[in-house]
This record gives sequence, structure tokens and C-alpha cells, in this order.
Amino acid sequence: MTFTAATVTVVVGGWYELAEGGRWVDGRYVYVDILAGRLYELRDGTGASDPRQLAQIDVPLGAVAPVSGEPDVWIAAAGTGVALLTADGALEWLDRPEDRTPVRSRMNDGVADPAGRFWAGSMAYDGTPGAGSLYRTDPDGTVVRVLDGLTIANGPAFSADGTTMYLADSAAGTILRCRVDPVSGDLSGGPESFVRLGDGEGSPDGMTVDEEGCLWVAIWGAGEVRRYHPDGHLLHTLGVPAPHPTSVCLHPTDHRLYVTTARPGVPDPITASGAVLTVPVPVRGTAACSWRSRS
Repeated sequence: MTFTAATVTVVVGGWYELAEGGRWVDGRYVYVDILAGRLYELRDGTGASDPRQLAQIDVPLGAVAPVSGEPDVWIAAAGTGVALLTADGALEWLDRPEDRTPVRSRMNDGVADPAGRFWAGSMAYDGTPGAGSLYRTDPDGTVVRVLDGLTIANGPAFSADGTTMYLADSAAGTILRCRVDPVSGDLSGGPESFVRLGDGEGSPDGMTVDEEGCLWVAIWGAGEVRRYHPDGHLLHTLGVPAPHPTSVCLHPTDHRLYVTTARPGVPDPITASGAVLTVPVPVRGTAACSWRSRS
């Protein structure tokens, strides 16, 4: 199949400042508008382009994952930490580690892994180099700083068996690969460089792994989505009609890719910026994993 911008459809157009965190959950596509603190869904199979707002909070909402056994409850990378989020917008904070950092920061993208842990990154509002971290929330609700010295932590994305994690440091133009102990959640050795983008190539943003184990990456600033083989070589490049794609999500049964985009820094933004896009692709993804609480 040929990847061309002509195959891209705008599903929800131009409503959002910073749409992000797209995930497939229980027959619906779930995503956030980070700075507005809003969580949305699009139902599968309805053909409707009108999203439904699931929750709104008064702090930035970086990403969510479903909580196992608790419908309409989410674990959220929000504000300065990690919280449980209910449909009425109530937050039950598990920890707010970014309150204890020297620069004003917020949580960013996050995802649950196949073992039921929740991983989320952070960043400084002013982009201070090295101010970002990666956190892991264990099933008992403990929030652990796993990596620091990042600038804008994005992703992460996991292989199907949970033993490989990909993590983007967007400001550095780097995608890291980490080996994860699926039992403890500890990293086995330090992160290794998986892909490094050159000057002018854009920045890696949200990511997902497909059914063949290949990594899809939204490339902020380049208007591209890229697909990489597990050995790191570039397989495909898909152009999208917006300069700032932010997240990618593959439908688990249909051959569709969902892409969120953003408007910041875009002069005279068009409908495809701050939007949800879809495009047919030759592979499928997997449904989002849940955070499995033991509390």
C-alpha cells in the first residue's frame, strides 16, 4: 500500500490546541486536549465526527489509561503528577512529584504497559534542558521516578510482551529503547539510542507499536508519521496535512491509523491542525492496556 497525504481524512477538525494521547479503549478512540484539561472519545462504527467529552479538569491532562475493573475511571498523567480521574472530573492524587522540582513543570504523555503499570513523562513549561523525567506507577499506587535528565518525555510505547519500551525525548530528537523486567518493572541496563533525528527532520512525539512489532512515531514539526522496524531502520513515511502530529493509534481490528495534531506555532492553522485524522494502513494495532490496581 502507498502512503500518501491524499488518503488522510479529517475526522474532527481544528477544535483543539494540543490534541494528544490517542488510545483505543473498549470500542472507542480516547484522546485528550492537554492544555484544556479535557478527555474525549469517538465511538467506533457510528460514522459520527462529533466527539463526546468524558471529563474536564482544571490542570493540564497529558494522557490517560483505563483502570481495570472500574468503568469510567482512568489513571491520568495530569498537572504535576498522577491521579485517578472519574467521569465527574474528580481527581484522587496518587503523587505529585513535579511539585518537588526546581522549575515549573507538568506531566505529558503516558501509557499502561502489558503488566498493568502506568508510565508517564514530564517536561518543564519553558523547555529547560534535562528537567523532564519518566515515572512508573505500580499497581499499589506508588509513583517511582525511573529516569531523569530528559527534556520533553514523550511516548512511551511497549512491545506486546512488555519487555521493550520506546521513549522519545522530543527536544533531543531521540527515541530511546529500554529493556524492561516484566515482573518488577525495573529497567534492565540503561536506555540505548534507537533512532536519532537529524537537524530539520522534526521531533519524535507520540508513539505506538503495531501487530508486527514495528514502531509508529508522530514527527512534530515535519508533518509526518514514520514506521520503524524493530532493528531501527525506517520502513515507511506517511505525510499528513498538518505540521504538528502529536500521537498515533492503530485500530485493533480495522486497518486504520488515528493521528492527533496541534496548533501551537502554526500561522493561519487549517482544519487539519488541532484535529483528529485517520488514514488506512496495512497493519493493525492493539487495544490500550489497563492499569491494574492492587489497592
